Amino acid sequence: MRWLVRSAAALLALLAILITVALASAYVYLRQSLPKLEGEVPAPALTAAVDVVRDAYGIPHIFASSPADAAYGLGYAHAQDRLWQMEMNRRIGSGRLAEILGPSALDTDRFLRTIGVRRSAQASLATLDPESRSLLEAYAAGVNAFLATDPVLPVEFLLTGARPEPWSPVDSIVWVKMMAWDLGGNWRGELLRMRLARTLPLARIQEFLPPFPGDAPLPLPDLRALYGGMEKEALRLAEGDMERVLALAPPELPEGAGSNNWVVAGSRSASGKPLLANDPHLSLTAPAVWYFAHLHTPGLNLIGATLPGVPVITLGRNDRVAWGYTNTGPDVQDLYLEKLDPAGGYVAPDGPRPFKLISETIKVKGAEDVKLEVRVTRHGPVISDVSKPALDVAPRGYAIAFAWTGLAEDDRTVQSSIELGRSGNWAEFLSAARKFNAPQQNMLYADVEGNIGYVAAGRVPVRAPDNDLRGLAPAPGWDAKYDWAGYIPFEDLPQNYNPASGRLWTANDKIVAPGYKPFITSEWQPPYRSDRIGALLEATARHDSGSFARMHADVLSLAMREAMPYLLATIPGNETARRALAMLGQWNGEMRMDLPEPLIVAAWWRELARRIYADELGDAFRPNWAPRAQFIINVLADKDGQSRWCDDVRTQAAETCAQLLAQSLDAALADLGRRYGGDMSAWRWGDAHRALHEHRPLGRQPLLARIFDIDTPSSGDAYTVNVGQHYLYDEAEPFANRHAPSLRAIYDLSDPEKSLFIHSGGQSGNLLSPHYKDFTEAWAGGEYIPMITDRKRIEAAAHTTLRLVPKP
Repeated sequence: MRWLVRSAAALLALLAILITVALASAYVYLRQSLPKLEGEVPAPALTAAVDVVRDAYGIPHIFASSPADAAYGLGYAHAQDRLWQMEMNRRIGSGRLAEILGPSALDTDRFLRTIGVRRSAQASLATLDPESRSLLEAYAAGVNAFLATDPVLPVEFLLTGARPEPWSPVDSIVWVKMMAWDLGGNWRGELLRMRLARTLPLARIQEFLPPFPGDAPLPLPDLRALYGGMEKEALRLAEGDMERVLALAPPELPEGAGSNNWVVAGSRSASGKPLLANDPHLSLTAPAVWYFAHLHTPGLNLIGATLPGVPVITLGRNDRVAWGYTNTGPDVQDLYLEKLDPAGGYVAPDGPRPFKLISETIKVKGAEDVKLEVRVTRHGPVISDVSKPALDVAPRGYAIAFAWTGLAEDDRTVQSSIELGRSGNWAEFLSAARKFNAPQQNMLYADVEGNIGYVAAGRVPVRAPDNDLRGLAPAPGWDAKYDWAGYIPFEDLPQNYNPASGRLWTANDKIVAPGYKPFITSEWQPPYRSDRIGALLEATARHDSGSFARMHADVLSLAMREAMPYLLATIPGNETARRALAMLGQWNGEMRMDLPEPLIVAAWWRELARRIYADELGDAFRPNWAPRAQFIINVLADKDGQSRWCDDVRTQAAETCAQLLAQSLDAALADLGRRYGGDMSAWRWGDAHRALHEHRPLGRQPLLARIFDIDTPSSGDAYTVNVGQHYLYDEAEPFANRHAPSLRAIYDLSDPEKSLFIHSGGQSGNLLSPHYKDFTEAWAGGEYIPMITDRKRIEAAAHTTLRLVPKP
């Protein structure tokens, strides 16, 4: 018997050795997927040598003799560091995920093939000027030069079986358009209004989706009367069909999310020259959305944030100007109810028209190819075909089409971005911004001469005066009054240059003055962040980089401060609630990661929101469960009788807001006790509000997520300057920070070399790289790294140099 035990032990030991050797071998093999950083590499299609000098942070400083060669070098560096991210990005936008992920990704592919992002990108490429096309081609050549070295691919390629295809200029434009998709649109809001109209009067809908504070709700027609020609059963089918489409479509920006930028002139700075700050808020991903790079050629010295896959410094500076964006949030997407013609087409104002038909073939890993026929109307693609064949609705006579400025064939946003980086003064900046299509952005500008400026650049459709829907609900496609009548002229877009106040700022709030005539949107973000930025700018007479950094890190929630008097009026029903209220009574409204009070109030708000509007929304509640601070505060304040929302319409009793406040506090404390233990004083906002950077697609697999996802404790909420947006509907992690400042930058125009920046992840997308997440803790702590372009300073510190040499 002993020999059997000894044999089993020996066998287990041998198995352990074999596993260890296998893991070690795999590690050694995958280490080869890290990029070559030093030496020389032959590079076909280059006109002269390019030096890629990486600093201690992994940032490539690309020194080239021409813009095309610099774009080539950037393509090579992007491919070295972010190849998997680039692969995923182009597959998402092109509707080709199912090829590598299988049937689970098929519905998303159907949606994006129907929208036609890649078809639009192909058309847009032809409208760019020759120089922009040349740069896109040089960039693609740089990516493909790296692929031609037959590199060991990052582990994601091994896990999915994917193989990277040659890069093309269209791939770059696809991702620009997908970024525009993330930042521009309200079509979900249109569908929500359409659905709520089944059970709520218009006045209640406008309470739930309130206008900007101080504005009156836009008058809308009765939606049921508007859709009177549509049979009730057809309307119900169309709404249900579109709810399934919503589940397939990439998500829109969460409520409360956005970006910040602000600039002061020399009259308001310690240096006597402008300072500009920017922090765009985006979904946190692993690797990070942004990749820092520096491009130097004769006559051009450009540094800032790039999107892997795109040969453009999207946000940054050159030696003369700096710029930063926030999203304007215009209404640039409309839905149209298209009346079907018995002959097989649809009805336009001038009579029946045929659909434009486009055939698509979707390859699916492990399954048969899927054929898709896309129908396109004069407004755009029919998206109600995506989740359910239009035949199911056709007997009732309608389909739903989608219009979006981002699908315009003459979209020159890439060209605009290239020219913005080369601008040396305000006139050149405006000339470049004129070509910017989507998404409309609040662009702040500063230059070394001391000028500051603002322009809301981008295309916004003109809606006719008799368009009584204003893009807020699906419109009858057969009625010409709902058609777009071109775009707002660039000269009529909001602009401001060298204001007497010496300061400008935006935070996705209302940017138009009273009396401004063109309609951009009525769905501005509430002004909590903007008001706080304005107060902080006013509080310091002469700003410097330190004061701007403190503003970036500010976590005072004006929304929670406004709500606290109503919350603190709650009558506690037990000792636990009394203790929680006592703690909140001493709290100043700062959403700091090291405090328990932010967690208590966030959990309380979550339960309060559920009790206030889950009954009215019914099945629509969960996907629309969000903080909605402006609405909930109006309810608690009983503005215009809005406390009626506290009554549960599902019961005969008349519930009050006081009852809901007490019930939701008890429920929240019980939930927190289950999640974090019974010691309330030991709870910490940062433990629950971890900044979660989810890997695509491996973050969806729990075991792999532990390896590939990046997270760190963080501060903030949806309404703080230092934003930290959590999703109330996520039962597993309802307080995780998923939408936050994707980067922070401070540009000092007294000496651009003193500028600072940081993003939320690391430069590398390779899990084995020391630069996979080396920015994350510093980012969460409000730190920065220097934005240096001086080659002598770069090479005086730790660095590597890879020379790309023209291949004979």
